[in-house]
Amino acid sequence: MQVRKFHLGSALAVLAVTAFANAGSRAQAPSQTVPQSPLSAMAPWMNASLPPDDRADLVQAQMAQDEELTLVRGYLGVAAPRTRSPQPAWMLQNLPSSAGYVPGIPRLGIPALRETDASLGVANGRHMRPGDQATALPASILTASTWNAALAHDAGVMLGTETRDKGFNVLLDGGVDLAREPRNGRTFEYTGEDPLLAGVIAGEVIRGAQEQHVLSTAKHYALNDQESGRFVMSANMDEAAMRESDLLAFEIAIEHGAPGAVMCAYNKVNGVYACENDLLLNKVLKAEWGYPGFVLSDWGAVHSAAMAANNGLDQESASVLDKQDFFAEPLKQAVASGDVSSARLHDMAHRILRSMFVHGLFDYPVSPKPIATEADAAVAERTAEEGIVLLKNQNNLLPLAHPQRIAVIGAHADLGVLSGGGSSQVIPVGDDARNEILVGGPVTNVPKVGVQVPSEIMVYDPPAPLATIRALAGGASVAFDDGTDVARAAAVAKAADIAIVFAQQWMREGRDVPGLSLPANQDVLIDAVASANPHTIVVLETGGPVVMPWLAKAAAVMEAWYPGQGGAQAIARTLFGLANPSGRLAITFPQSEAQLPHPSPSIAIQSSLDVNYAEGANVGYKWFEAQKLTPLFPFGYGLSYTSFRYGGLSAQGGTTVTVGFDVTNAGARLGKAVAQIYAAPPAAGGRDVRRLIGWSKIDLKPGETQHVSVTADPRLLAHFDAAAHKWHVAAGNYLVSLGESSATAAAYAWVHVDESTIKP
Repeated sequence: MQVRKFHLGSALAVLAVTAFANAGSRAQAPSQTVPQSPLSAMAPWMNASLPPDDRADLVQAQMAQDEELTLVRGYLGVAAPRTRSPQPAWMLQNLPSSAGYVPGIPRLGIPALRETDASLGVANGRHMRPGDQATALPASILTASTWNAALAHDAGVMLGTETRDKGFNVLLDGGVDLAREPRNGRTFEYTGEDPLLAGVIAGEVIRGAQEQHVLSTAKHYALNDQESGRFVMSANMDEAAMRESDLLAFEIAIEHGAPGAVMCAYNKVNGVYACENDLLLNKVLKAEWGYPGFVLSDWGAVHSAAMAANNGLDQESASVLDKQDFFAEPLKQAVASGDVSSARLHDMAHRILRSMFVHGLFDYPVSPKPIATEADAAVAERTAEEGIVLLKNQNNLLPLAHPQRIAVIGAHADLGVLSGGGSSQVIPVGDDARNEILVGGPVTNVPKVGVQVPSEIMVYDPPAPLATIRALAGGASVAFDDGTDVARAAAVAKAADIAIVFAQQWMREGRDVPGLSLPANQDVLIDAVASANPHTIVVLETGGPVVMPWLAKAAAVMEAWYPGQGGAQAIARTLFGLANPSGRLAITFPQSEAQLPHPSPSIAIQSSLDVNYAEGANVGYKWFEAQKLTPLFPFGYGLSYTSFRYGGLSAQGGTTVTVGFDVTNAGARLGKAVAQIYAAPPAAGGRDVRRLIGWSKIDLKPGETQHVSVTADPRLLAHFDAAAHKWHVAAGNYLVSLGESSATAAAYAWVHVDESTIKP
């Protein structure tokens, strides 16, 4: 019997210290191929053995104020309509199109910041770089559904490597905002509803990417939980609730990943814009958390010069998208008048330079080269396999056992698998016009290359599920119907032994989905097919939860999310049993929108919008427990082709909770269990809702048993005392549960925890 120890939480503080201290020293650094000027090579700040702060001090001693101002102002890296003023011709003529660009200072050897959007890979939205393709990773919600921190790290390594290979040194990745609003158009870019899971997974992606000597962000800080009205809305919540939910997710992600920058959000928080919010930026992030990196704005999220700078913003991104170039002449004048001190400007530049030194931007200049397509595709496929969630498997229909006739229906399964839209859009390796569908809107021009591209497209990552199913189906015949004619599709399904219906829900940045029902009559299609064939399997390609009025009729349901360019293979391998599903939901699936804290979505009205998150820290599964609601599928849920047995639960208390238990593969197949530990603190008049305090994903052979130990971060047991600015762990007996979802438990234990306080 093997023994593993997991400390998901208790080691976070140590990780924070070591990550910030060691982030600049990485094994097997990329070779330095871009020549440096003789001045920079001899400059004392190029001594890589010096601490990053010392190196930043040395170079700043040689900088003029105008040069510090250069570092705090960014440009939009692509020609685009509707900008306030055109980007400089020198930039558009000499640089590849990108999300953003901050000029370097050649005389001091300071490199430019070349920024690319990310989350699902190196983005190329609207074909800003015609012909440039990258590996399309699965959506972040799928990566979170792997519950595999090591795999998230591997995805980050791949992403950071391709970022360098594409010629960029800043990765605008690291989406951490919690899934408070499942209709949020960017749900697919984020890592679920629980602060521990979201923070760990996002932090590990960031850590992996930065090990490749690129600088990554954590975003969008904070409470950027919906797209409707994002430029005018105020997300309103008391500080204690924020600390126990969204801010805790960011805190954990920063501790795990040590991002070089934090991107502040478009929205207001309690009436104050996030990018000039003193509480968020100065008091919490920089003072209490001790964050040494810099804060950059989202693109078009700056509303002032002096106020933003004094309240914690260090860099204005894409200044042409703001109402004016706030960190150009207005900031210079504010420094001259004393409204912003020269010391504050010096600190802004220092934070930027420090992060550049920490993450190797000086020492390892990027040098574009071809990406490792096969190796990177393998990472994408492995991630997809572990993040696909099997939701229903009636009478063990799956894995498929040699059917003779298979019908594949719907969702453009003959083209590829759907991906989410917006700034994170990757143009995948192997993409061509057949994998893209125009979604209305005008056609915009890219002046640099003179080509016409659609303003909005749905991109399907190849290969097609139809092709991968045919490849694994042996001698079976595989028919395809596009699903546009419901009666015809039902007839095709009736003639088959197995019907596989692909259904989709497209999400994109800038617009929330109107509801949780599948669009375009797909619910009717699934109902008809399942009525015609009792052996119907539904494969969902969605960016978040959907309701399922046809669930009782479907024999099997698989949530594939947006699975990336390895998704079609992963789906087929799972259907035929070459992969055993091990994904678990990172977000609760409600039975209906009536179960949500906000049954009706909030829509922007004129120039302002207040969204009051009265549910506070009770996000997702905590809301369902507090309201005594039964979801369609709970957080943490997922099926396997084998079964697991849990036993021997023991718990120790004191300053925190440590639990030990055994997990046994009781089935006949190799499989991965996701053992989840929840704890309910004592509360006045009863018990608090349960909280995830740790987990372990365990790979087990048939009959194999492993012993697992999990130690909780005390913050996961605590409430935040906003008046004292401390976490408070109440003394008392805590109910600990071990199970396979937030709603089920295989074993319980009581443990006494001592009272304590923790500084944030």
